[in-house]
Amino acid sequence: MNAGDGLSQLFVCLFPSTLLDDFGTSGVVCAAVNPIASSPCLQYGIQFLVNLPALNSPLYLIDAIGPFFPGYERFRINWSKLPWIRFESMEKAELENSFAKVRSDMGLFCRSVSEIGYNGVTLDDVPHLTDHEFYEVDVREKIAIYRREFRQLFQVIRNEGMQIYLTMDILTFTPAVKRRIGNSEKKQRQFLVELVDRFFTDFPEVAGVVFRIGESDGLDIKEQFRSELVLKNPAMVNRCLKAVLPIFEKHKRRCIFRTWTVGAHEVGDLIWREATLEKTVAGIESPALVLSMKYGESDFFRYLSLNRNFFVTDIPKIVELQTRREYEGCGEYPSFIGRDYEQLAIELRNAPNVVGISVWCQTGGWTPFRRLAFLENSSIWTEINTFITLRLFKHGELVEEAVSHLPNVSNLPALQELLRLSEEVVTELLYLPDFAHRRLYFRRVRIPPLIGVYWHHIFVAHGLKKMLNHFVEDGEASIRSARAAMAKIKRMRSLALECQLPEEDIEYMEFTFGIVALAREYFFRPYDEEIRSRLERAKKEYKKRYPKGTRFRYTVNLDFEPFRLNSRYIGIFFQYLVRKQHSYRIVDRVIGLRLLSIAYFALKHSRPKMVPKIARKSAMGIDAVFK
Repeated sequence: MNAGDGLSQLFVCLFPSTLLDDFGTSGVVCAAVNPIASSPCLQYGIQFLVNLPALNSPLYLIDAIGPFFPGYERFRINWSKLPWIRFESMEKAELENSFAKVRSDMGLFCRSVSEIGYNGVTLDDVPHLTDHEFYEVDVREKIAIYRREFRQLFQVIRNEGMQIYLTMDILTFTPAVKRRIGNSEKKQRQFLVELVDRFFTDFPEVAGVVFRIGESDGLDIKEQFRSELVLKNPAMVNRCLKAVLPIFEKHKRRCIFRTWTVGAHEVGDLIWREATLEKTVAGIESPALVLSMKYGESDFFRYLSLNRNFFVTDIPKIVELQTRREYEGCGEYPSFIGRDYEQLAIELRNAPNVVGISVWCQTGGWTPFRRLAFLENSSIWTEINTFITLRLFKHGELVEEAVSHLPNVSNLPALQELLRLSEEVVTELLYLPDFAHRRLYFRRVRIPPLIGVYWHHIFVAHGLKKMLNHFVEDGEASIRSARAAMAKIKRMRSLALECQLPEEDIEYMEFTFGIVALAREYFFRPYDEEIRSRLERAKKEYKKRYPKGTRFRYTVNLDFEPFRLNSRYIGIFFQYLVRKQHSYRIVDRVIGLRLLSIAYFALKHSRPKMVPKIARKSAMGIDAVFK
């Protein structure tokens, strides 16, 4: 292994989660407000306006992609996008039966979340439902089928008193569209304007559209529809918004603009950099616009302070939250988020013009975990998070009061202790506090605070050992903390039985986290064959206990091959290419943003396999962060 190989592996260690992710348009649950209401309907004796309430009325929205996944047999699922491709090979009768099941499940889902207090849902997506003469003949035929089925689905959602929002990447192409408009910014804007105008004309029951500009479809998307990043700097985004907002105003619908980005191009720091956001929305005063922001400067992780961009502009905003914690087991075990969200809710009271929240109860990540919130095979842990999150933000309650409102609680003190311990175990063991507390930036990205674990992967490698020792001064203290967390899991198992909650989920958590705890001994003690044997034996026992087909388990990746990049070079990398502040230094602008990008793509061209497969093939690929 040479220095180039070492650096490539170092990047993968640092950026597996955020940089390889694609929180596809389906999961973006964003609030919108329409000052004009249309025909009311009665549901459960309560008058509900199909369109949006007044501009300052809060919305509590939730993603509704779950009903599309029962029966989807692919092992590793992209939870960031509706599985459109599964419908393409179906015969007419099978397709109709499949959508009938979707409608039935959607009704159940909407009733469940409406009873909790949510008032709107989001779904994929505008291009699949809007006809245009630029599309291929076979694509237009598929669109006609989807339009028919979704009209019926929209009626189910409206009958349950829920508002509807559709998502859209800027911009989604098919091969024919790509040939017609190419890379012309003007043609791309015009196509977008036409598409949105036609969509609102055809679907007046939809309250708004959610735009994503900072991330595109993952590499696993094989169908004809495929999105690309076409808006590369704040000026381009600004021109795009100014072109399309009049269409929203014309139809009296809301344009929800997400500030989420994965670091690609000049607009890649929009999520956290105030100057970029200010340039992006400069001169825009449209009553149709609302901004949608993730709560932190990175993805849905812990140890993140509130995103400062909530305080930058008076444009209405909503905050994106995740209750099916994609980096924390996806609802397979308890990962309570009460304390984190309680603090965020309190701090957001001082932010200007926050008009709602968007909660992801199903969306995000590429994993085999497949529990579906508020449907059959559901996760009680996700549903608890989803209930508590709404109470914190809608009713202004603190955690203890919110938990007390949970229905059908048999032992409230035991449940409160169980949830508190689950939060502590995740923050103390799944995360490594000595690393997670550090605020680090590389190029346009806030480095994720979770390292060594992402989605359904656990990494134990010599390169990670070297890097962690650069940050952790007292390794023995970290080992002791891991053991203390494991003791808390044992207590959680007893509490689960007292609460009549699934004790087997805590058992699964214990076996999974046991490997993470054992890895700390490898990371922070001198290497010997005994710890290697223990890790290999633990992996084997874990696979035996949770074989494929019984319960979807984490993949444990062990790599004891010596990492030959000298510790001194690791120190140089973190000194000169990684910064601890928001603002860019001269070395960041000259080397990090310019020369490093050129060097990366030149090296990748000469050595295509220098980047591990998991980084090349997952989501958008690690290339995105170097664009």
